[in-house]
Amino acid sequence: MFSGIVEEMGILREVGQPALAIEAQSIIGDLGVSDSICVNGACLTVTSVSGCVFTIDVVPETLRRTNLGNLLEGDMVNLERSIKVGGRLGGHFVQGHVDCTGLITEIIPDGDAQHIKLSAPTHFMRYVVEKGFVCVDGVSLTVVGVEDAYFSITLIPFTRTHTVFGNKHVGDYVNLEADVIAKYVEKLYVDKS
Repeated sequence: MFSGIVEEMGILREVGQPALAIEAQSIIGDLGVSDSICVNGACLTVTSVSGCVFTIDVVPETLRRTNLGNLLEGDMVNLERSIKVGGRLGGHFVQGHVDCTGLITEIIPDGDAQHIKLSAPTHFMRYVVEKGFVCVDGVSLTVVGVEDAYFSITLIPFTRTHTVFGNKHVGDYVNLEADVIAKYVEKLYVDKS
């Protein structure tokens, strides 16, 4: 379980099959083999740690559901270690189980902020509500607008400089995870019908 509060941006050092090697600085000292780590919103297992580099395996299901297969050596990725029981929960409950990818369709300056519009599949949009939570590339964000096949978020300057959003452009794909509470509410409602 994660919170969607990115701890650091790592650098993808090696793209292999099935492993990715990622360089990290601040989280590496507390990272061990078999730990869960959220990489751009996907919960993955650390398979090795050597110096400032750790590896993770990505299987076909991960590549089908996420944007990790599009990454190149040198790309930055959002990193978050799993939350500790009794610690603060700064974002929302994030499982790291990416539902799908979305497409950035617009980036509009809004004072010091940026208003980002994303398209998403219908099966994902049913869980998106204005002022609700959404996880985008591992970042817990508030939904500020909803249309049929689109939703929008606002990024403050801190988020742009401390996450991969500082490198995102129109046409980029991002990993999306809906709020798990919305999924359970839907399941309970459908089961009672």
